[in-house]
Amino acid sequence: MGKGSVWLKWSYIGAISVIAGIGVLMLGFTLFSHGYLMHEEELESLVTGFHFAYGFISITLLLTIIGGFGVWKEKKWALIVFTVGMILCTLYLIANEVGLLIVPSQLKVLLEDDYLSMLPLSKVNVTEIAHLNNTQSELKCCGLLSYRDWDYNIPKSCLCAENSLNPCVAAPRNSSLFIEDRIVMIYAKVGSIASCIAILCQLNKKMETPKVVYSSEAKAGNYTSLMEAPDTEIT
Repeated sequence: MGKGSVWLKWSYIGAISVIAGIGVLMLGFTLFSHGYLMHEEELESLVTGFHFAYGFISITLLLTIIGGFGVWKEKKWALIVFTVGMILCTLYLIANEVGLLIVPSQLKVLLEDDYLSMLPLSKVNVTEIAHLNNTQSELKCCGLLSYRDWDYNIPKSCLCAENSLNPCVAAPRNSSLFIEDRIVMIYAKVGSIASCIAILCQLNKKMETPKVVYSSEAKAGNYTSLMEAPDTEIT
């Protein structure tokens, strides 16, 4: 690449550095969450999500390494692999963000219909009663709409404790950190893809070199000496 494209090279390195940094943070957050929930009963339902997160973050970090190698050694195949991989990852993240905007409203309606179909709650099976009791204890609530949902068999989980040992705690201010990191990663990946495509265009440009024609027959020309040799006297 020419001198004029040095800034493009370093902007690309900066973009993949941001992606790698966010990937390391997400990997650390996933490892911490996995270790924190290791002894929880609900871990079995989250194992698939953890495994997918490990795979996605590992692929992202691997692509950044390939992209860094490609721009440093000016290898087209590495830059092409990076570009294709990042385009697929970006499309997945965008589709996931769109799904997060659409799915919650539909999921809310489905959950409401599912729970309302269980009324009265006193007639559900033992497993569902245990789940409802745990939910009521955690959320400090009673029934779906009111305590009347339990008919005349109101459970102990509906009792209000004035001096509770587990009071409600406000959500931390950085509770949306993971989502914000994912949005930043989308922007970083789009920027790195644009830089990588520009670098590939630079590499594909052919340098114009003058054509040299070789001839085995040298033509005689008129040559003149630049300086005349001084006259020397022979004695």
